[in-house]
Amino acid sequence: MSTEITDNAGQDRYEIRLDGELAGFVEYEKGEGSVALVHTEVGSAFEGKGVGGALARGVLDDVRARGLSVAPAPICPFIKRWIEKHPDYQDLVAA
Repeated sequence: MSTEITDNAGQDRYEIRLDGELAGFVEYEKGEGSVALVHTEVGSAFEGKGVGGALARGVLDDVRARGLSVAPAPICPFIKRWIEKHPDYQDLVAA
């Protein structure tokens, strides 16, 4: 199964596709040097399969690669919990 995570800047969201099918997304709002990750959604057919975690990791890896930080608020509860469980991503959250 192929997994692809892309930034759909036209819709202000990151998308994850599995074998070409949209499986979920993270909506965001751009800020000055940061991005607020405001909502995460995974399609019901993909729940419980690690799609949300893969999406969170891909989004945060891209945020890091772009030299941005994650705005502490508003932040999606799913993304917030995921970051709390993964200390190697906690440095991305703006103070």
